[in-house]
Formats: sequence, C-alpha cells, structure tokens
Amino acid sequence: MVLSAAIILAAGEGTRMHSAKPKVLHEFAGRTFLERVMSAVAAQSPDTLAVVVHYQAQRVSQAAQDYNADVEIVMQDDVPGTGRAVQCAMDQLNANGPLSGPVLIAASDMPLLDAETLRSLLDFHAQSGNDATVLTTTLADPTGYGRIIRGNDGGVLRVVEQKDANRSELAVHEVNTSVYVFDAAVLTQAVAGLDDSNAQGEFYLTDALEVARGHGRVGAYEATDPLSVEGVNDRVQLASLARQHNVRICEDWMRRGVTILDPQTTWIEDEVTLDADVTVLPGCFLQGHTVVHENAVIGPYTTLIDATIDESATVERSRVQESHIGASANIGPWTYLRPGNDLGADSKAGAYVEMKKAHIGAGTKVPHLSYVGDADLGEHTNIGGGTITANYDGVHKHHTRIGSNVHVGAGNLFVAPVEVGDDVTTGAGSVVRHETPDGAMVYSENTQHIVEGWKPSWEREQ
Repeated sequence: MVLSAAIILAAGEGTRMHSAKPKVLHEFAGRTFLERVMSAVAAQSPDTLAVVVHYQAQRVSQAAQDYNADVEIVMQDDVPGTGRAVQCAMDQLNANGPLSGPVLIAASDMPLLDAETLRSLLDFHAQSGNDATVLTTTLADPTGYGRIIRGNDGGVLRVVEQKDANRSELAVHEVNTSVYVFDAAVLTQAVAGLDDSNAQGEFYLTDALEVARGHGRVGAYEATDPLSVEGVNDRVQLASLARQHNVRICEDWMRRGVTILDPQTTWIEDEVTLDADVTVLPGCFLQGHTVVHENAVIGPYTTLIDATIDESATVERSRVQESHIGASANIGPWTYLRPGNDLGADSKAGAYVEMKKAHIGAGTKVPHLSYVGDADLGEHTNIGGGTITANYDGVHKHHTRIGSNVHVGAGNLFVAPVEVGDDVTTGAGSVVRHETPDGAMVYSENTQHIVEGWKPSWEREQ
C-alpha cells in the first residue's frame, strides 16, 4: 500500500515531565522519543513525512531535521489540541493539491512504537476498506486513556476521553493509542469541522472519527503488545516503561547465549551487540553502538559507551567510551578510558588509569595510577605507576611516542612533544623532555637534600 503522508504530533510541552526539555526530546534506551517514532514511521515509506511542532518549535524542528533531512515541518498555532495539530498539517499538505490515499497519524510520546505494528495496522486498514482505522490495545488498568466505544458491528462509534467518559464508558478496557490511518479526503473534511466543546477545551482528533463514521466505516486494529503503544506522560511512566523494555532486552540476549547475572541491575540499549558467551556482571550500563565479542567479561559496575570489546577481554569497574579494547586485554578496576583509545591484544589499563586518544600496543601494560593522553605506546612496554604524559602546554595538545619493549620507571613525566625509542629504560622519577634513542637508559638526576632538626623536638615528642 502506498502511504500518501504520515503526520507525527510533536507540538506538546509535556507539562507533567516538569522539564525545560520538550517531552519528545527525552531519551529512552539511547534515543529520543521523537527519533524512535520517526524511525518507525519512516520505515513505512510515506510520500511525505510531516512533524507538527509548537512548544520550543525551533529546538524540536532541528532535532526532527537531524533525524530525517526530508521531513516537512508543520507549525501549530496557539489553538490547543491534537485535532488542531492535524488541521494545520492537512492545510499545509493539501496546499499543492488535495492529498489522496491513506494518511498515518502518530503521537510522538510512544517510544516503543515499532515498524512492524505500524505495518500491520496499514495492512489491516487496506484490507478492511475502512475510511479510518484506529490502533487500539487492551489494558488491565486503562486509567488516563481514551476508551474505544464500539457498535454492534464491531466498528468504532467514538473515542471518549477519560475526563468526558461516564461510568459505563470508564469500564471499557480497550483504549485509544493515538495512532490512526485515515483516507486523506475523509481526514481533510473530518478535521475541518472540529470544535473545543469538551472538558479540556481542546480540539480532539478523536472527534474526527465520528465525522469519518458518517462517510463510511471506522474500524479498529488491536495491537497485541501493549508496551509497543504505551505513552509516556511523566517520569514515573518513563521509568516503568524503560524497566519493562530493558528486562525484555536482557532476556532476549540471554536466550541468544549471553550470561547476565542480574538483569535488574544491567541496562542494555537497543543498538548494543553482544556475542554468545559474553558475560555481563551486575551494575553494568551498555550504551550506544557498543559491541562485545565472545568470552569477554564485562563488569561488575562498568559503563561502555560506543565501545568495542574484543574476545576474551575483561573490563571491570570502569568507564570506556568510544574506544577499542583488544583481545584478552585487561581493563580496570576504576579505569577511565575517554574517547579515541585503541588498546591492543593482551594489553592492560589498570587501577586508576586514565587514557585519551592513546594507542597501546599488544602486550603493553599501564598497571596503575597513570595518565596516557595523545600518545602511541609500542608493544610489550611496561609503564611504571604514577606516570604522566604531559600533553597540554596550556594552549595546544602535543603527542608522545614511546616505543616497544620499553621499561618506564615509577613516577615518570613525559613532556610532549617527545619521542622515546625501542628498548629504552627510564629511571624512577625521571622527567623526559627530549628524544631518547633506541636501547638507551634515561634518568633525571635528583639530588636528595636532608635538613636535620627541621621539626622541633617538642613537636616530635607529642
């Protein structure tokens, strides 16, 4: 079925979030509500994809255009309501000639709305011959949702909002999800006559269903998974939905051969990839496009952001961002790998080590209490504790190169830019400022001075 247009409603403030950020730009499992809904809708290949904006319109518009450069932005005026949003959209979309064919409408606060559910809705709409179809679901507790009121023929008579419903209508458990498919001509006429004679004083899009019923049949397609169409109005609902979704993600990975010791404290975003026989220990956050290969052990209490972890590596109690960890490498505990690192096979970044834009060769160890930034370290080099690459002169960042099979003593300071050759040995406490050739030994002379009697005897006796 050719989809003439798709309209995403993103004009609301989301006051119950109590946030300076528009509700549609809050994140869920690594992506904003708006991005997730736009992705699901765009997968239906509409001729036109429109996003209706109002609150913080410039901010929301820019986000929508970042997600999809071909999106058409529709500005809603100060008249409130979803019905008014669709009025504004249809006026703009019909400006170059009347639309024909189906139009999909979706709210932007359903972060788990998926392409498969929308495809099933569109297929049902086409096969049923409806003039309008509403996507519904059945909830054990429908509080807060508009109720679907059906006729004897199973068609939809109307949708009654919670505040406008009577006792018998409130007893209905089938609810509106705020996703619809309309024939374009029917939708244009249906929204043209909307008014605000309701408890909210808004233009309800749901009222358009009653108008559409006057033109033909209004049907309903029930989503089998309520989570896929659950809306988020406040942070309590956001947390609840996020946890339910995360449990599903963890269970899915476990069924594929990943060991997750405690799914309740393990958070895995949608774009993460895990191989079979990966082990994830409690308290871990795997985010972005993180990839973890077979037999790696992650955690406990580790955050990976857009990281790649090769087979059999271990990352314990650490934060790793936009970095590559080689096979059988050992990271942590309490290691901070900022963006741009590439650690080779069998390497080590140990306790209280920080790295940034560092290339660490195979077998090289940085065991503890060190900072390595803007540096290349060769293979099978050992860095003594307390070593610093001084890469910043207050204006520019400079590079350090340390060769292979180098033994760096404790407490060394490499003042960049500087290059140290292969097979070099440095003494403890050295400050290396100049190029050091292969096979050399370098040390800084540091004369020890003793001042006797520095502390009065009466202080020593206390």
